[in-house]
Amino acid sequence: MTEGWLHNLNSMTASHGVVVHVSLIKADGSTPREAGASMTVAAETFSDTIGGGRLEQEALLAARALLVKHHDTDQDRWVRQVRNFPLGPSLGQCCGGFVRLLLEVMTPWEADKISTAMKDVATVEGGLIVRPVKSGVPVMMLCNRKQDNEQWPFPVRHLVRNMLSGAVPSEPVFMSDWYIEPVGVRRAPLFLYGAGHVGRAIVKVMEDLPFEIFWIDTKASRFPEHVSDRINRVISTNPAQIVSHAPRDAYHVVLTYSHALDFEICRAVLSNNEFAYLGVIASRTKRVRFVRRLKEAGISQALVERLQAPIGLPDLTGKEPAIIALSLATDLLLRLQEKLAESSVNNTDKRMGRS
Repeated sequence: MTEGWLHNLNSMTASHGVVVHVSLIKADGSTPREAGASMTVAAETFSDTIGGGRLEQEALLAARALLVKHHDTDQDRWVRQVRNFPLGPSLGQCCGGFVRLLLEVMTPWEADKISTAMKDVATVEGGLIVRPVKSGVPVMMLCNRKQDNEQWPFPVRHLVRNMLSGAVPSEPVFMSDWYIEPVGVRRAPLFLYGAGHVGRAIVKVMEDLPFEIFWIDTKASRFPEHVSDRINRVISTNPAQIVSHAPRDAYHVVLTYSHALDFEICRAVLSNNEFAYLGVIASRTKRVRFVRRLKEAGISQALVERLQAPIGLPDLTGKEPAIIALSLATDLLLRLQEKLAESSVNNTDKRMGRS
């Protein structure tokens, strides 16, 4: 995630001085990672990954060679280099695709400039970081469509405006020798109701996955003593009321200590009629009872059929919290992947002017 490497950049430059940020800006065919993957390289260490294997080894060598050549002077700012790798012919990797890497020298000076600019867009959903792949031009942080530059290539300017206006979903794009990537790519909102054993197992498995987790329960004492800063802990005596604050594309997973609470949350989600997923931990008996009561409450058959009970993949059995958590995480990832693939196709059609 762009926001992650921007925050990480400060700590890397503070600890190691000059570093090189490596971005995978173009990926064709079968590749270890998609466009947008990145890593930050210092002389003796690195953070994050662009996929491992020979590609990553070659990226490390190229980045460290660039570090050796770099001279930290006022005339040596925003240094960039592009490297192309046909994975089959040049590196002998079985995936056989093609990747283009952007290597950017980052000194504490550049890191400070980026951090200052980041403050203006960090809280704005849909912000972009834009720069050419040639050296000398500063990184630009944008948060509204009026901030573009008339000197940019028209395709870049047009796409940036469309991304910032919301006409086109934001995603990493390399075009006309410029690289555009979102700041703080929005993670899928996941509302998790219940901080018991299964809820804790789910958070443990999913906190590093592309979901923004809102963890809800009735008392602070029901949560573990230490909750990661990446998790949004919500305390509510009536968790069903939280449903009205969820975005329309939220994923809801219900597993409280009370069947009555579970039912009220499910009814609230279904009554709201706008959600990406609703699942409740349930036996066959509980599912039958919930389906009957939801219909009696006036929920339509079509909506009731969207209730996933039990949760997770049907072929992955086991009632242990860790197995349930892994099964659910896999199911939600597959659903999210399908949704993103559909969005990517629509995005490409819009960029190409196809209806």
